Amino acid sequence: MRGLIGKKVGMTQIYDDEGVMIPVTIIEAGPCVVTQVKTIDSDGYEAIQVGYGERKKKHLNKPLEGHFKNAKVDPKRVLAEFNVIPGFDYKVGQEFNASLFKAGEYVDVTGTSKGRGFAGVIKRHNFNRQPQTHGTKNTLRHPGSIGQASDPSRVFKGMKMAGHYGNEKVTVTNLEVVKVDEDNSRIMLKGAVPGANNGIVYIIK
Repeated sequence: MRGLIGKKVGMTQIYDDEGVMIPVTIIEAGPCVVTQVKTIDSDGYEAIQVGYGERKKKHLNKPLEGHFKNAKVDPKRVLAEFNVIPGFDYKVGQEFNASLFKAGEYVDVTGTSKGRGFAGVIKRHNFNRQPQTHGTKNTLRHPGSIGQASDPSRVFKGMKMAGHYGNEKVTVTNLEVVKVDEDNSRIMLKGAVPGANNGIVYIIK
């Protein structure tokens, strides 16, 4: 497997053999069950679909119910696809867990960042406040001029302004695997991972 679906448990800190403190994020990596093996003949491309987390049957729609029934696996909360490793024999029902990773490896983690709602330019884009003297009135946290006049008579696309902030897909690359707990299917990654605790993340080797 090239990766797993997991859940962000939270952050803590550990110490290495030299007594250096390392901030780590604990991730419950799997267990993930193979729900479908996609091939070029049947689907036009090669991939492995895996499922993570438990889900009640009453919460499934008919297509998903039939999909899990054909695979003969219990309903899963999240489905995702990963690239195949050439030469490895994948079978529906196989289970993968944190033993897929080794200490010292580097992985990419994708998650959904915390939603901040409608935010101003100071919080969203790290703008500075306007002067508090010399005639400034009630606009301390406003963006100020957006720079257009009769030419070009419009606001350029991408202008940094207030708006919806957060709740978007974020990928953090090259996080070091510090420790692997195979018994509890958990891994510890050096540094921070996007999203809130209990959020779904995708770990890619």
